[in-house]
Amino acid sequence: MSRRIPAGERELLQRRLASQWLAPVGGGGEAAEGDDGPSRVAAVARRLLATQAQDFGQGVWALGVRLPGGTRRDVLAALDHGAVVRSWPMRGTLHLIDPDDLRGFLSLTARRTVTGAAARHRGLGIDEQTVGRARDVATGLLRGGGRATREQFTAALEGAGLEPAGQRGMHLIWLLAHEGLICWGPMAEGGTQQALVLLDEWAPATREWSPYDSHDELLLRYVRGHGPTTLKDFCHWSKLLVSDSTAALTRIRDQLEEVELGGQRYLVEAGSREGEPATAPQQLALPGFDEYLLGYRSRQPALAAEYSARVVPGENGMFLPMLVSRGAIVGTWKRSITAKAVTVTTDPFEPLTAAEQKGFARAFERYAAFLELPLTMKTPNTGG
Repeated sequence: MSRRIPAGERELLQRRLASQWLAPVGGGGEAAEGDDGPSRVAAVARRLLATQAQDFGQGVWALGVRLPGGTRRDVLAALDHGAVVRSWPMRGTLHLIDPDDLRGFLSLTARRTVTGAAARHRGLGIDEQTVGRARDVATGLLRGGGRATREQFTAALEGAGLEPAGQRGMHLIWLLAHEGLICWGPMAEGGTQQALVLLDEWAPATREWSPYDSHDELLLRYVRGHGPTTLKDFCHWSKLLVSDSTAALTRIRDQLEEVELGGQRYLVEAGSREGEPATAPQQLALPGFDEYLLGYRSRQPALAAEYSARVVPGENGMFLPMLVSRGAIVGTWKRSITAKAVTVTTDPFEPLTAAEQKGFARAFERYAAFLELPLTMKTPNTGG
């Protein structure tokens, strides 16, 4: 496949691959090689700042694809050590995130996010008294190292006279998470789902955040882990106010530079070109909801407009796993995982070249190694 991308846009994509640790240098290499698995996973999570993970398996691979030599067990170990947690830092959407970064986000986003859901909660009969009672249930159940699956927590709510049916239980979990009281932490017994824990007990805070500190640092680190990018990209991604983000940009302007690529101006961290690789990996198998696509206001130039519906069928908000060749999204893929093997089927938009087929085969070998399972490749579609 040889979709032509202008040189400036091609460089934009190459540099985004590098900043997101999808390039040969970065990722696991940025975390010292002597670091243990959880530390390396945490470094990737901090680099991306927040990794969308409403689909848990996709979120785990989003960290893993940036962790050369790492395995799914490493990511789960990071969750079991409290180095990474899963919660709703912004947009009302689950993300994998460093626990201190979660607190920084919630200090800026939680109030507006919860206010935006007020009508839904009134419709469910959730008021301040209900939330207070749910808070008491959470602290009583989880204090002192307690853990609870969703089913166990909603059973505790019901035992306290709080009806969890009709999504009330999940919305109460959502509200308590936005307070910073609870989060999804370690894997529950059996390893198929996470357990709820008290955030401050499970992963005690190591720093304080002021409103200005939060906004300034999160904007700087977003640019570091996503650049070249724009202020509009950051506001779209974080849903923070343009006025507040513009003020933050003014405060950290000396730490950023502007570059022009493809006739557009972008923000990068000052000095970020140093150490940039000459080329990114030629072929990548990225998960659905990956930051490489969702981290920006526009899906282009990574995804050609005519293929957008192939990645987001029906434009229903569900993003399929993506085949990426030389920075361009050129197809999708799906996987079937059993205890004995992982089977992968590809669906390219157009016929792949022989070199691309070999490159994607290597990418899926890496995915299988991450899962520590044998790989079965179904005969791929040839595109069209």
